[in-house]
Amino acid sequence: MGFLSGTAARRTLLAALGAGVLSCSRWPSAGAADAAGLDDPVKKDLAMRLVSSAENSSLDWQAQYAYVEDIGDGRGYTAGIIGFCSGTSDMLALVELYTERVPGNPLAPYLAALRAVDGTASHDGLDPGFPAAWRTAAKTSAFRTAQRDERDRGYFDPAVARAKRDGLGTLGQFVYYDAMVMHGPGTAPLSFGGIRGRARQGADTPADGGDQTAYLHAFLDARVWAMRQEAAHRDVSRVETAQRVFLEQGNLDLDTPLKWKVYGDSYEIG
Repeated sequence: MGFLSGTAARRTLLAALGAGVLSCSRWPSAGAADAAGLDDPVKKDLAMRLVSSAENSSLDWQAQYAYVEDIGDGRGYTAGIIGFCSGTSDMLALVELYTERVPGNPLAPYLAALRAVDGTASHDGLDPGFPAAWRTAAKTSAFRTAQRDERDRGYFDPAVARAKRDGLGTLGQFVYYDAMVMHGPGTAPLSFGGIRGRARQGADTPADGGDQTAYLHAFLDARVWAMRQEAAHRDVSRVETAQRVFLEQGNLDLDTPLKWKVYGDSYEIG
């Protein structure tokens, strides 16, 4: 899927989460895993705000339901709270879900076009009315709920579940989620599954007896490699100045307060 950002230039770069600055004395050992995890409502909201800072230049992820534009990354239109894309199937899945729940919604007339352009950057059958229809739909609670549900079904829930099976704490669960959103949940070399497989060549997961910190470094190394294979993802500050820094500080539970920078802009969650 394509990923969000506050401006077209920032979305195209797909950049960074920044660094947390907690005292390491407050955090658990590298072998510990947070029982609550990223699916705790407070932690989940934190994850959405971290992603939004990188992709929307804002901590207000809930302001992104109506966002829609082509950021020039070869994925067609990018829209909504996690950057559903017309070229990568997830936007189609979202609109199908929405239409099942609300037949005759403003986006329903574009289903045939979304099926036709899936896998391409084309706007055929979508222009000129699709962006306006998206923004109209985003005013409704039904479409906002559908965006959250499709985000969870396609990305958040499988990422967190896989991370827990691998023995990872909250930071590791976020690392998996962010990677799955950007790279997709498949098994190709540049997808989440490919990245995870590459990481496991260099380190064991905690579930396999490995050290959590060492494994997460290996996963981030694999993700950086994958990002650098695509021009739109070659700015790897999302990893190196955020997730890597949280990891090096020992913040495996992704505890607040957090301070970080994205594209030179500073953010803080207390």
